[in-house]
Amino acid sequence: MTTQDLLATCWTTAGDAAPGRHDERSPLTLRERAEAAGAAGFKGFGLLYADLVEAEREYGLSGIRSLFADNGLVHVELELLTDWWADGPRRAASDAVRLDLLRAAEALGARDIKIGPDVEDKPWDLEAWAREFATLAAQADDVGARLGIEFLPWSNIKTLHDGLRLVEAAGHPAGGLIIDVWHTERAHTPPAELADVPLSRIVGVELNDADSQVVGTLFEDTVRRRRLCGEGTFDLPGLVTALRRAGWTGPWGVEILSDAHRALPVRDAAEAAFRSAASVLG
Repeated sequence: MTTQDLLATCWTTAGDAAPGRHDERSPLTLRERAEAAGAAGFKGFGLLYADLVEAEREYGLSGIRSLFADNGLVHVELELLTDWWADGPRRAASDAVRLDLLRAAEALGARDIKIGPDVEDKPWDLEAWAREFATLAAQADDVGARLGIEFLPWSNIKTLHDGLRLVEAAGHPAGGLIIDVWHTERAHTPPAELADVPLSRIVGVELNDADSQVVGTLFEDTVRRRRLCGEGTFDLPGLVTALRRAGWTGPWGVEILSDAHRALPVRDAAEAAFRSAASVLG
């Protein structure tokens, strides 16, 4: 792997699909998406659970693996597990998704499984969460993957430092953070602080850009108004330099979520995402 390998995260090639919709599935086939990502130059691909279910029905897991291989996509990321800390019916539903993600991760040789925090931002117990996280990290490790939690400024794990507190408390070497620069910037974390994150705790990195002003809620802004790398106000050179200083060599995820991006033909969307991110990486 070179230091320039780029991974198209799940929304970057999803077409007219977005987080928070009643049906989050991409209207595109996995073949269309994988071919667009590979043609653009991406070496990795992210797949949302809802799309994984559809793709497995259409191609089988071995077919998905072949599709990725045929298009040069060697870094596979699966997402998104939520309610892994819950109990009752929500936990039962989450556990069913967990088993599917673990099974698919093993079959596809996935590099990581991405999980989310509590977006309702309810009171939470660090010790209990760390225990659940460690169990999940061990399960990911058993299938050859790593476990990454993405901190979100509107959730119970709002910042880089909140995320580090959780993964350090959990203590499992397979567990760490997904660092999306949108979330570090919107949480007002200075780019230089990323240089101090232990490399062992960085599972994935996601690049994107945005305007200086948030429009609507943070969730609305992140889903509807992200910009291509270099087209917003983020200090992406500073962020990339800090992450490289921490030891990160990739793959670099590219996560573009916007009304404008969703409206593009998938090949144009993938090409624009790749070209702009590659330019920032130099």
